[in-house]
Amino acid sequence: MSAGKDTKGTVINIQHFCYNDGPGLRTVVFVKGCSLKCRWCGNPESISPVPQLAYEKRDCMGCDKCGLCLRSKFGKDYLERDDEGVVSLKEGAREFFDNESIKCCPAGALSVYGEEKTVAQVISEVDKDIPYYRGNGGGITVSGGEPLLQPEFTAELLKAAHAHGYSTAIETASNVPWENMAMVLPFVDTVLHDIKIFDTDRHRYFTGVDNKRILYNLKRAYKEFTNKTFIARTPIIHKVNDDDENIKATLDFILPHPNVVEYELLPYHKLGFGKYRALGQECPSDEFEAPSKERLEKLREVISEAFAYRDKINYLRGGNENECEGGQRAYKEA
Repeated sequence: MSAGKDTKGTVINIQHFCYNDGPGLRTVVFVKGCSLKCRWCGNPESISPVPQLAYEKRDCMGCDKCGLCLRSKFGKDYLERDDEGVVSLKEGAREFFDNESIKCCPAGALSVYGEEKTVAQVISEVDKDIPYYRGNGGGITVSGGEPLLQPEFTAELLKAAHAHGYSTAIETASNVPWENMAMVLPFVDTVLHDIKIFDTDRHRYFTGVDNKRILYNLKRAYKEFTNKTFIARTPIIHKVNDDDENIKATLDFILPHPNVVEYELLPYHKLGFGKYRALGQECPSDEFEAPSKERLEKLREVISEAFAYRDKINYLRGGNENECEGGQRAYKEA
């Protein structure tokens, strides 16, 4: 295995000028591979750990106007002109695509989700945003997919980011071996982590796995990495996890830990569903919907009151971080 800035990872995208992925202005590096199979997932390109061919037929310029892909080595074997005069994929195209041939498409109808990059290549891209980090605490966030499924790459990338003076963050579902977390967290300033559904059986039904390892990892991380900032998150979906019981159970779990400084609710959306079509996959069921604005606001009030109660108790106790007050009293008495 290569080390340092030569360490390689599979990256989907590097997105600049992001505000919702950690403190300040962020550059977000999205990596491939996820250990959950959430039924509502809006990022299908992030699930598989390997590069994937995407084809958006409506973006094709037409074989008469272009045809560059058909003349490529890959195109001669796996692409053809259909009855509408645009390109279509032959059998095997998604398994045996050639990156260089795909890049010849001027309209971007053919593209690839995922490219192997070194830490040095990624940092050179992040360096372009140096002027925008100053004064706002910004830096780099590694997201996915699941960045902890590429622990060597993520650790070396964040280590290099620290060396360049950037703040660091990860977005994680934490469904990984503990060793992966232990390898990466020393180089993380802010951990944004999901707790999607607190009930184990419901979690298994909607994500494909139970949440025992997730909760174990988080509790251990809270206790062993007390100098890190943790922000809990729940993607809120109507009739899946927008009930009071789910939010209160999550609060009971996180409030006793003073380094969990915030609990964010992220309303569900369907913005990424077009990527299923481009990957030749079926979209998630239409049953999934965002909660109403009123419901979301009510849940956020519960969270705000719970954190305010915790802060009040800790203030009265002299700010003893080893005896942080949490649990059900936080929202029953607030």
